[in-house]
Amino acid sequence: MEQALQTMINNMPEKTGKSLDQWKSILKKKAFAKHSEAVNFLKKEHGVTHGFANTIVTLSKDENNSDDDLVTTQYIGKETLVPIYEKLISVVENFGDDVTITPKKTSVSIIRNRQFVLIKPATKTRIDLGLKLPNKPTTDRLGDSGPFGTMCTHRVQITSVEDVDTELIGWMKEAYELAD
Repeated sequence: MEQALQTMINNMPEKTGKSLDQWKSILKKKAFAKHSEAVNFLKKEHGVTHGFANTIVTLSKDENNSDDDLVTTQYIGKETLVPIYEKLISVVENFGDDVTITPKKTSVSIIRNRQFVLIKPATKTRIDLGLKLPNKPTTDRLGDSGPFGTMCTHRVQITSVEDVDTELIGWMKEAYELAD
């Protein structure tokens, strides 16, 4: 378990008034259709802050297999990256109806006929965006695929929404077109 998450769990009784197990017990008595409904319940009915509420709900589920749960879990402790993730998703959704967004445990694959983009929260302050652009030379910004290995040919490190600019969107669109 990531140390930051464990620290959050350890601090939960002091910060929220209840242990994780106590919160799990409260949530088991309710039926929420969506993750956000459970988070909002904890925030409104129990005064729990968003970060703790999100963590409690995520850890309360027996299995985190829905797409929303997989993405939510990736961004625990990295909530500041969510606007970047959402911007990237909005960009690729506009490429066409043939785009499939496939969340996995640690990343999100963007697929046309094959994967062309991979979104991975790499650190608390950075998303690594993998691109499949065969035969395209690397630059200072459009780097080698690094930890992505053969899944992608290039990697762009993104630390703010402003990094999702015309140049980056152009590379994403190019990767989309090559995935036909």
